[in-house]
Amino acid sequence: MNIFLIGASGRTGQELIKQAIKNGHYVKAFVRNPSKLKITHANVHIIQGDVLDYYEVCQAMRGCDAVISCLGTENLGHSTLLVETTNLLIQCMNENGIQRIAYTASAGIDGEIPGMTGWLAQRILKNVLRDHHEAVKLLKVSGLDWTVARPMGLTSGPLTTYYRIGEASIPENGRNISRSDVAHFLLQAVENNRHIKKITKSFVLSVLKEC
Repeated sequence: MNIFLIGASGRTGQELIKQAIKNGHYVKAFVRNPSKLKITHANVHIIQGDVLDYYEVCQAMRGCDAVISCLGTENLGHSTLLVETTNLLIQCMNENGIQRIAYTASAGIDGEIPGMTGWLAQRILKNVLRDHHEAVKLLKVSGLDWTVARPMGLTSGPLTTYYRIGEASIPENGRNISRSDVAHFLLQAVENNRHIKKITKSFVLSVLKEC
């Protein structure tokens, strides 16, 4: 596959690139600052650009089979970056005839985290969650084949490929999940056309033996 990736220089994005290379895919890594992306490989094409520039994104996306977004925000202040970027991605995908997109959001965008943890998330991350929430609303009405992952408590742990998935609520005994496992979920969803038009929360479980 030819994958168009934004948020490629982030830790989840870089994990996704490594796994995509291993699986034989080509990645167009669209980044603002190429110096932050240290991965060099024949299957990786690094493109410098602005995620809010329609022409740059449409040109870079040309010839791709799927789009994956690992884009996040740099601070907790008010921002519309994610919703603006998602709106532009949808337009460019339609322009290029691309149907498949996987999007990384965050657990809590629909207030689904229970108890004190959920209350704190809504207080501390309210701006980020609102931006993700509005971006996901655009995907829902886009007509595209979308998948949204909502991980909670990202870690720098190793790839396990063992995690539990819940569509409507926090999976039982859900804990933190490594960025490597989030990348695995996103890539598998795109490769196998799984979880289409579904919003999914995936959490790693150290005791889980099978998915």
